[in-house]
Amino acid sequence: MPSPRRFTDLPYARHLRAYDGPLAEGGDYDTVHLDGAAYDGAVADHARFLECALSAVTFTAGRLRGTRFNDVWLDGVRWVGTGLAETDWTDAELIGCVLAGLEAFGATLHRVTFHRCKFESVNLRTATLREVTFADCLLRDVDFGGAALTRVEFPGSALEGVRFVGARMDGTDLRDATRLEISDGHDALRGSVITGAQLIELAPAFADVLGITVKDHGRAGR
Repeated sequence: MPSPRRFTDLPYARHLRAYDGPLAEGGDYDTVHLDGAAYDGAVADHARFLECALSAVTFTAGRLRGTRFNDVWLDGVRWVGTGLAETDWTDAELIGCVLAGLEAFGATLHRVTFHRCKFESVNLRTATLREVTFADCLLRDVDFGGAALTRVEFPGSALEGVRFVGARMDGTDLRDATRLEISDGHDALRGSVITGAQLIELAPAFADVLGITVKDHGRAGR
């Protein structure tokens, strides 16, 4: 697993321009650096961020529905109660970010890496994730209901109370997750890869899904 890139590692770092202005609907943000900005209630639906860096930025409430993030780098960004539905993320890297109480249903993520990020009550229902890596992350009460996960990995990450109802998996690798606590949707693990130890832990849930009654009985006197 490659280490997170530093700001100076970005191929477009020397071209970045400082930006601390407002965000607008349909805004076009190309090679800008947002550093330490705070956006409370900002509405920037269908905006576009191309080759941008965001450092220690805070988004509280507000909405960026349908916004595109292409080749972006985010470090220490906090997203709290922000609407990210139907957003499009391609070649994005998020480091030490907090995502809490987000509506990100219908989002599309392609070649996205999360390093040491914390997800709390994030709605990713019907999202499409392809070649996405959650490295050393915490995913608590994340809803992947109806989502499509293709070649998604979770190395060093803890999944707590995650939902997969109706999700579809293709090459999703859960073997290196440090915790695999699924609240529902165990049948959606078809197409994923898990370890033998994880299989044993999940066996009672699988039996319940299949309608299998597991009952041990003694045979006294025999």
